[in-house]
Amino acid sequence: MGALGNIQLRRFYWLRFARIGPLLLLVLAVLSALHWMGAAGYVVPEAKGGLGRALVAALTFHLNWLAAQVGYLPASWDVLWSLSVEEVFYLGFPLLFLWRLKWMLVAFVLAGPFARSIWTTNEIWREKSYLGGMDAIAVGCLAAMLTSWLLDRKASAGWWVEAVGWGAILLIAISPGWAAVQWLGRTGLDGSVLALGTCVVMVASVVRGQQGGWFTAPLRWLGQRSYEVYLTHEFVVVSVTPLYVSGPLGLWFVGMVLGSAVLGAVVARYYSEPLNLKLRAMA
Repeated sequence: MGALGNIQLRRFYWLRFARIGPLLLLVLAVLSALHWMGAAGYVVPEAKGGLGRALVAALTFHLNWLAAQVGYLPASWDVLWSLSVEEVFYLGFPLLFLWRLKWMLVAFVLAGPFARSIWTTNEIWREKSYLGGMDAIAVGCLAAMLTSWLLDRKASAGWWVEAVGWGAILLIAISPGWAAVQWLGRTGLDGSVLALGTCVVMVASVVRGQQGGWFTAPLRWLGQRSYEVYLTHEFVVVSVTPLYVSGPLGLWFVGMVLGSAVLGAVVARYYSEPLNLKLRAMA
C-alpha cells in the first residue's frame, strides 16, 4: 500500500495542500494587512510590483523568479522563495513516475551545483533558482529510498558513517572562511555537501536504530515544527532586530531563536496542525 507505484495523484496533492496551504494563506493574509497598514519592513514597493504582484507570485509558486527580476522583497515575503521551489517539485513529483524516478532524482542532484554557479550571472537567481534548490529535495528522496532498501536487508552502519555526515555539515556551517569551503561555494557544491551530509546522518541514525538523546531533542522538536517556524520566523526577526542596535549580538540571537520557536509552536499547535488533520481526513 505504501509503495511509490501506488501513489494516487488526487490524494497526494490534497495531502500536500493540507500541510502547506492553511499556513501559507494565513501568512499571506497577515502580510497583506501589514502592507496596507504601511508597517515598516512589510511594504512591497510598487517598483517591485506591489502587493498584488507579490501575492500572485506567492500563490503561483514563482516568487523566487520575481525576486530575481526585481530584487529582494521584504524579509517576510522573501522566505517564500523556497516554498516556490518545493511546490513546483511536489507538483511534478508524481509525473516523474512516467520516467525512471531514481534517475530523474539523480539528474536533479547533478544539476544543482551548475544552477548555483555557471548557469546564471544573476546573484539572486543563483541562490533561489528551481534547479538550485531541488537538488537538496532530491537527495532527501533518494535517502528515504536508500533507508528503506537498507532496512529491508537488515543492513548496519558504523558510528563513523554518521561522523562523516556530521563532518560535512560542520565543514559548511562553521568554516565559511576556509579556502576549500569558499571554493565549494563558488562551484555551487557547498549546498550539495550540506544536503548529502545531513542525509548521511539521517540514514545512518535510522539504520543504527538510534532514537535520539536529550542533546538532540531541541533539534527534533524544531524539526517537527520546521514549516511553521520557517514561515513565521521573519516576523520575530523584524521585531527583534532593533535590539541589536542597542544591545549585544548574543542577546539578539537568543531572542530571535527563542521567539521564532515559540511563535512557530503556537501556530502549529492552535492553527496549522488542527487544520491539517481536518483536511487530511477529507482525502
